[in-house]
Amino acid sequence: MLCAICRGSENHRRSVAASLVQGVYILERDRQANRQGSHALAPPWWEFLHFRLLRPFVDDADCSIFGAIYEFNPPASHRDHSLDGSPRYVIAFRGTLIKLGTVLRDADLNKDLILNELHRTSRFEIAMQFVQSFVTEVGDSNVWLAGHSLGSAMAMLAGKTMAKTGIFLESFLFNPPFLSGPIEKIKDKRLRTGIRIASSAITAGLTLAMRTKHQRNTAEDQFAALSAWVPCLFVNPRDHIGSEYIEYFERRKKMEENGAGWIGRLATQNSIGGLLMNALGKEYSEPLHLIPSASLTINPSPSQNFKQDHGLEQWWSPDLKPQSKLYKYREL
Repeated sequence: MLCAICRGSENHRRSVAASLVQGVYILERDRQANRQGSHALAPPWWEFLHFRLLRPFVDDADCSIFGAIYEFNPPASHRDHSLDGSPRYVIAFRGTLIKLGTVLRDADLNKDLILNELHRTSRFEIAMQFVQSFVTEVGDSNVWLAGHSLGSAMAMLAGKTMAKTGIFLESFLFNPPFLSGPIEKIKDKRLRTGIRIASSAITAGLTLAMRTKHQRNTAEDQFAALSAWVPCLFVNPRDHIGSEYIEYFERRKKMEENGAGWIGRLATQNSIGGLLMNALGKEYSEPLHLIPSASLTINPSPSQNFKQDHGLEQWWSPDLKPQSKLYKYREL
């Protein structure tokens, strides 16, 4: 029973969130194949977990379904059971769907994500309106956010936006994109480490050089204010799209242990590209992947292929032996 599962098992919480995201993928596949009623394949993904679909989110550009709101609907015999720790509602977002009816729009959104413009897209505006109005209606403690890949970026951006207003939504982000060079593809471990340390030092140095003390303190305060939001990130170390999150948090932790914590803190709240763009007087939004805190879970299983390493299915697999670590941001 989910209400008991959610309190007692992180594995089941992860599996539930991943399954509801999968439900959004299948909703869109049903729409494209015109599968309705008893022919639809999506409902079992939420009905088996005792959820019901409240409403889908429809993209204004291609009419595709990119998200959904689910409501937990336990059997009558369990409705008096305490729901502490369980989601009353889950807002879930799918990622890129390589189908004729969605691939062009999703490709455009991935381009916007790479250019750090996702927050300006109509799809995100639609999603954010639903999130804000729904949380206002039912309360933040009753809502989970969940997403995979591009949908994970949507959920992260929504969660980050809400966190800036002091509302911290429990979030399950599967294979979230980390926008950086593919450093992990460099085979020499010492070279990889050197590049990452140099990048952190350069970022910290540029921050000190280009920002006044007041600007640095303001940015530090704003970044620290987000630290109470601790999204759950699920990353495969062989998935080059999101694997850099592992080093992002570990590097800051190691720098703190070695007495260089201030470099790590400055580096994880700024990007070289953003600093240079701002120095040139050009508007540049805060990179999505820069977050202060997270509960990071990795899949240590041997590599399969990119489709499996980046896929959603791994996160509900009964054979998964996840490794989790909590990273909490510490102020200067």
